[in-house]
Amino acid sequence: MSVVEESPLNSAAPADGHLRDRAAELAALHERVRRGPGERATEAQHAKGKLTVRERLALLFDEGTFTEIEELRRHRATGFGLEQRRPHTDGVVTGWGEVDGRTVFAYAHDFRIFGGALGEAHAEKIHKLLDLAESAGRPVVGLCDGAGARIQEGVTALAGYGGIFARNVRNSGVIPQISVILGPCAGGAAYSPALTDFVFMVRGTSQMFITGPDVVQAVTGEVITHDALGGADAHASVSGVAHAAYDDEESCLADVRHLLSLLPSNNRELPPAAPGADPASRRTEALLDLVPADPGRAYDMRAVITEIVDDGEVFEIQESWATNIVCVIARLDGQAVGIVANQPAAFAGVLDIHASEKAARFVQTCDAFNLPLVTLVDVPGFLPGVDQEHGGIIRHGAKLLYAYCNATVPRVQLILRKAYGGAYIVMDSRSIGADVSLAWPGNEIAVMGAEGAAGVVFRREIAAADDPEATRARLVKEYRAELMHPYYAAERGLVDSVIDPAETRSRLIGALTMLRAKHAPLPTRKHGNQPQ
Repeated sequence: MSVVEESPLNSAAPADGHLRDRAAELAALHERVRRGPGERATEAQHAKGKLTVRERLALLFDEGTFTEIEELRRHRATGFGLEQRRPHTDGVVTGWGEVDGRTVFAYAHDFRIFGGALGEAHAEKIHKLLDLAESAGRPVVGLCDGAGARIQEGVTALAGYGGIFARNVRNSGVIPQISVILGPCAGGAAYSPALTDFVFMVRGTSQMFITGPDVVQAVTGEVITHDALGGADAHASVSGVAHAAYDDEESCLADVRHLLSLLPSNNRELPPAAPGADPASRRTEALLDLVPADPGRAYDMRAVITEIVDDGEVFEIQESWATNIVCVIARLDGQAVGIVANQPAAFAGVLDIHASEKAARFVQTCDAFNLPLVTLVDVPGFLPGVDQEHGGIIRHGAKLLYAYCNATVPRVQLILRKAYGGAYIVMDSRSIGADVSLAWPGNEIAVMGAEGAAGVVFRREIAAADDPEATRARLVKEYRAELMHPYYAAERGLVDSVIDPAETRSRLIGALTMLRAKHAPLPTRKHGNQPQ
């Protein structure tokens, strides 16, 4: 059966009769639109391991709350047989509903209709949806499962993408924008997700790329599969495009709901509070054993974060990319916060190009949506190497510095162990605007480690000594005692307090409570010019 035959009421005028008849006719029409193009197309979608558009929306929204708009929209294009194929919705479902009782807008591609490809009517529906979300000040979720621009509509389809991009940028930092990739997303279609705040992907069924494997092979000779080029794991662990990857759509959409519960509806609101049973005064005695006193020994910073936050629950961002830094959203005393932390278990927690980019973007996102920032510091410095320098570690590291300096939300720094060189400054030190700086009693804040510093400062004395190694050891000990003891920075006002690790949770909560009404206006300007 053709699309025309399955599409209801393709002909003309409504039947005569009572208004009740018209209402019944409308109900039948809506029901057929909701069912979509037919069982065969639905079976094909399920055979690919994918849910249908309506099944996805049912998972995203609270039951019975979704309100659809423009469900009867049809394209007006002609040529290439399009005039014979005019299904309702034009391949995208748009509307709003509730997620945990809060209004959220969504658009969702229907791959069963034109492969979810974007044409003029399809684009205009998304434009209207984004404009409504902007006016209402509510988040937008895009459920992306489309084959890109509708080729038969030519440049009109491309212009439709332009309208989406412009709205993505206009709403950036104003309302949360989340892209969920649930199928192919190629060419221009990949740019809208890249402009949004968060990108989720599903393994095995979703791909994103600008040029597909066939084009790559034709131009470069490289042979690669769709999944290896632009699959969920490729973008979650290699490119950093995806913020999270999942094994199935159900768990993916459940996490989208969780993320929305941690974010405000717009940049003029605070994130919703969710008071729980975890007391603010709870002592964190476990931290005394989790973190080794030896600054050279590794440990998992995630265990530290889990011990500190409410009920040990965290939402980690880009868990598999740039693993030497950890970025999570969690709650402290019921209030959502963003936590940035060096990860000694991965590359000793050094800052490199990717870690700097990851943390900078996260800091900007938290600042845009009023999430206070907690920075946990245990960093030996920036990663040395020709690749890093030629790759632009200076400008990438400057992105993180810029993001922190530009942030106006409450900012609390905690130094667990070492904090060396420029990396100490970049990790939200008091000198760049942290509101409160705390440290554990084993902290070492210095230009570099004692061994390296002594080798520079006392190089000639060590070289001239009868026993260079003994002299080095003595001078290292003297340097550490004079300049790297735990209270050196506190004595100079660069650390507000040296605290017992067992008091970490209560002290962080106390500082954030004090800062809750913080107001830090920026200078009048069009916008800053952040490092490229």
